[in-house]
Amino acid sequence: MKYLLGYDIGSSSVKAALLDASSGQRVAFASSPGSEMQIVSSLPGFAEQEPEMWWNEVVNATLNLRTQCTFSGDDVIAIGISYQMHGLVCVDKNMKPVRSSIIWCDSRAVAIGNKAFVDLGENFCLGDFLNSPGNFTASKLIWVKENEPDIFEKIYKVMLPGDYIALKLTGEATTTISGLSEGILWDYKKNRIAFPLLEYYGFEEKMFSTLVPVFGEQGRLSSSAASLLQLKKGIPISYRAGDQPNNAFSLNVLDPGEVATTAGTSGVVYGVTDKILFDSKSRVNTFVHVNHTAEKPRYGVLLCVNGTGILNSWLRNNYYRDISYEQMNIEAAKIPIGSEGLRFFPFGNGAERILENKDIGAQLHGLQFNRHHKGHVLRSGQEGIVFALQFGMSIMKRMGIELKTVRAGHANMFLSDVFAESFANTTGCTLELYNTNGAIGAARAAGVGVGYYKTFPESFVGMKKVMQWEPRTNLSNAYGEAYNNWLIELQKIIM
Repeated sequence: MKYLLGYDIGSSSVKAALLDASSGQRVAFASSPGSEMQIVSSLPGFAEQEPEMWWNEVVNATLNLRTQCTFSGDDVIAIGISYQMHGLVCVDKNMKPVRSSIIWCDSRAVAIGNKAFVDLGENFCLGDFLNSPGNFTASKLIWVKENEPDIFEKIYKVMLPGDYIALKLTGEATTTISGLSEGILWDYKKNRIAFPLLEYYGFEEKMFSTLVPVFGEQGRLSSSAASLLQLKKGIPISYRAGDQPNNAFSLNVLDPGEVATTAGTSGVVYGVTDKILFDSKSRVNTFVHVNHTAEKPRYGVLLCVNGTGILNSWLRNNYYRDISYEQMNIEAAKIPIGSEGLRFFPFGNGAERILENKDIGAQLHGLQFNRHHKGHVLRSGQEGIVFALQFGMSIMKRMGIELKTVRAGHANMFLSDVFAESFANTTGCTLELYNTNGAIGAARAAGVGVGYYKTFPESFVGMKKVMQWEPRTNLSNAYGEAYNNWLIELQKIIM
C-alpha cells in the first residue's frame, strides 16, 4: 500500500490526512489539538502564535493517525504542506524562532504598508506587485525592525508558517514563488523577488530562503523529524502552498473561470484567472496560483473576510456552550430570512481588506429585546458572514472575475444548511460541495509533486461532489432584500 500524507497548518488547529494513493480515498484524518490553538492578542489589533506550537501539533496529529490506521513509515511516499497565509516567522542562525509569529489576522502593520503604497507609488505597486504592501508579511517584518531592533538583528531567515514547518521536517530553509507573492515580496513584471520593496524597507535579499517549486522535491524528511513522526527518513516533501491556493487545488480549481470558497476561521472566495488583474484599492488581492508557469500563467484573486468561523465559535464559546454546532444550525434555521431585522457585521478579527484595512469591530444592529432571541443572533451571524462575502464578490466581479459556479469542501460553515442556502441565494451562484479539505488536498498535491500522479486530473481520483445548492428565485429575492438592508447599514458604519 502506498500512502500520501498531507498537513494543513491552520490558526485554530493542525490537520493531517493519510490518503491511499491508488484510490484517492482518505484512510485516516486527525485534527490537533482537541480545542482551538491559542491566539495571543497582547494589544488591540495584535495576533500572535508560537511556531513551535504548530510543530508540536503536527507531531500529535501524525501520531493520532496511527490510532486509526496501521501503516509503516516505508508506506508513505510523499508529504504535502498547506498553511495559514501571510504570517511572519523569524529564525536565527540556529533555525530557532526569535519571537512569536505575527499571523495573518494581525493588524499592526496596516499604517506601514499604506505608507509604502503611497511612497513607492500606487500605480507602481499595483503594476509590479498587484497589491498594496498593506498588512502583509513584508510590512510585518518592518514593524519588527522599527519596534524591536534587538530582535531584528538576530534574524537570519524570514519565513512563512509553511516554510517553518518545511524547515522542521527537512532542516532546510526554503520558500516558493507563490509564498513570496502572498507576502508582497514578488515582482510579477520582472519575475523575481521584489527588490524595490526590499530596498525601500531596508531588507537584505539573504534574509529570504532558497526558492523551490510548489510541486516538486523541496527537501527530504530528516532523521530527527522522522523519529518524532515515526516515519522513514528521506520521504520527500513535494508540495507547499498557502491555505487558500491549496483549498482551490483541493477542489480542482486550476483554470480561468473556476472559483473556490472556504469558510473556516476566515471566509475566502478565490477565483483563478490567466490575466493580471488587481483592485485599485487593494480590497481583494492577486497572488501566484499553485499551477502558475511562464507559459500558462495562473493567478488567484483572493477575497478574504477575517471574521467567519471565528464568529461562530466565539458565539458558542461565550454564549451557547450547552449546545453543539449542529444544534446552533438547527436553531438558526427556525428564523426567517433576514433575521427579522437583526443585522450582524462580522468584522471582529482585525483589519478587513475589503473595508480598505479598517478595523471596525464586530457589530450587532437592530436588536429588539421583545422580538429577538438566540436563534436570531445565530442566523444573523451566518447571514452577516455571507453578506460580507457578497460585498467582496461584487468587487471581484467588477475586476472581471466570473462568478457562476463556486466549489467548497463540505466542512466548517458549509455544514450548515442555513449558511449554504444563504450563500447560493445571496450570490446567485451554484454552490458545489465536495468530500475534501485542505489536508487531503495537500496529500493529493504531494502525489503530483513526487510524480506518482502524472497529471493534475489523475490526482483527483476519489473526490466526489456530495451536495449542490442552486439559487431559487423566491429565496434569492428575499436574501437580496436582506443583503441590501445590511449593505445600507454597513455604508453608514464605514463612512
